Amino acid sequence: MTTKVQPRKPGGFGELLPGQQIEFNRLLDIIKTTYEKYGFSPIDTPDLELTEVLLAKGGGETEQQVYSFKREGSNTDLTLRYDLTIPLARFVAEHESDLVFPFRRYHIGKVHRAERQQKGRYREFYQCDIDTIGSNSPTIDAEFPAVINDVFNQFGFGEFTIRINNRLLFDGLFATLGLDETTALKILHTIDKIEKITHDQFIAELEKSGLNEQQRTKILDFISISGTNDEILAKLTDLGFDTQSFTDGIEKLKVVIETLRAMNVPESRFVLDLKITRGLDYYTGTVYETTLNDYPEVGSVCSGGRYEDLAGYFTNSNLPGVGISIGLSRLFSKLLEIPGLIDVSRQSPADVIVMPIEAKHNNYAIAVASSLREAGIATMLYSEPDALKKKLRFADRMGFSYVLVIGDAEIEAQKVNFKDMTTGASSVETIEFIKETISNR
Repeated sequence: MTTKVQPRKPGGFGELLPGQQIEFNRLLDIIKTTYEKYGFSPIDTPDLELTEVLLAKGGGETEQQVYSFKREGSNTDLTLRYDLTIPLARFVAEHESDLVFPFRRYHIGKVHRAERQQKGRYREFYQCDIDTIGSNSPTIDAEFPAVINDVFNQFGFGEFTIRINNRLLFDGLFATLGLDETTALKILHTIDKIEKITHDQFIAELEKSGLNEQQRTKILDFISISGTNDEILAKLTDLGFDTQSFTDGIEKLKVVIETLRAMNVPESRFVLDLKITRGLDYYTGTVYETTLNDYPEVGSVCSGGRYEDLAGYFTNSNLPGVGISIGLSRLFSKLLEIPGLIDVSRQSPADVIVMPIEAKHNNYAIAVASSLREAGIATMLYSEPDALKKKLRFADRMGFSYVLVIGDAEIEAQKVNFKDMTTGASSVETIEFIKETISNR
């Protein structure tokens, strides 16, 4: 007797049932199609990178979160990519002479992080990134909220808010307060988590960073500025901070707001928010975070920003850029927890199932299915010798929209019995009528 092995997957690695995977793929297709609609070109890089390349930046935390390998008998160290940004930097540096700049790319793929296992945090997950490399234009910065708006509008999870800021404003603020670079970075990290800690904890963090009461008050007043987008811009101008960074930050935000309006992005979906910093050190300009209005517990569903030098570890060329990322695996897992939000009733990507009543009806049924497929209609053929009642129960459980039943009468008339599973309506129709009906829905 064969020894049985318990079927189980590694902890922290997710997988989906067919109905869930179909919906996941639908969202993935929306992202891909929208990225291409805005002119972003696809690239793909290996899951494995040379360790010395992937970890060029170094840093203890990153090195603790990666999966590294060395094949027996080989001196080559390999590491699974933990994001898509470093592979992009390597790709651009390696192929710089072959690329046309500004280079607009999208990359959808799995990344791996050896994180502590916990709910909603995966060790393998999909990232969906777009970046524009080689442009300093604030107009380009505005394209990313426009893409976010387009994607999440198609997702259909209700209203959402794209929160926008510019790190140059903080550079100007911190210069006015006389803060050195190390302290400034600590403050940015503290502001980045302001919505996850209490007010007292926030003040305590500022005190720990060495800020006096006057400095703390100015920072609190600054990040509390609110109003319409135009009102916030006016209030920022009225502050009168005499630094080039602050002035540039305001001007760039004005261009972003004006461009989004010109692109017909609803103003109800984008707002200037001075609490948004994106705590990562490499962001230097415009930054974005997106949340779902009806599901704030999901957290940020798309974020990113502008950076000054993408590939400084690999080339002397200065390659500024801006980008966003949708962590679709994590987003999808959280949305699945909300009752009724994700429809996973469809167990097949096909819209139609063709059911011959008996084996003698198979050839006609095969011809019908083939004709529908040639018309671009995804179609399944049910060829099991089961009773019609069982076949219809199968169709219902699989979530098909339409069932085509074929018997003697249908073959004689060269038609099919057309059942709409949504309305329950049933009629005998020609194949051409069915093609037209389904294609127009």
